[in-house]
Amino acid sequence: MEQSRRKTSVAMIVISLVVGITSLTTVSGRPRFSGYATVDVLELLASGMCFGIALVGIVQALRGMRGA
Repeated sequence: MEQSRRKTSVAMIVISLVVGITSLTTVSGRPRFSGYATVDVLELLASGMCFGIALVGIVQALRGMRGA
């Protein structure tokens, strides 16, 4: 049981990284991206990370309720 949860956690991390890197490279390749201020880009990245952490927390909470 513990190993299946660990595999699921690793899979979620890998999928999240792939989607995030793909999105970031897509956005950074656009000509408008160079017009953004560095602070704005960092704020967008930080807010995306916070939303990602919150989403993972929600999913884990829902899984916990389903298993109880």
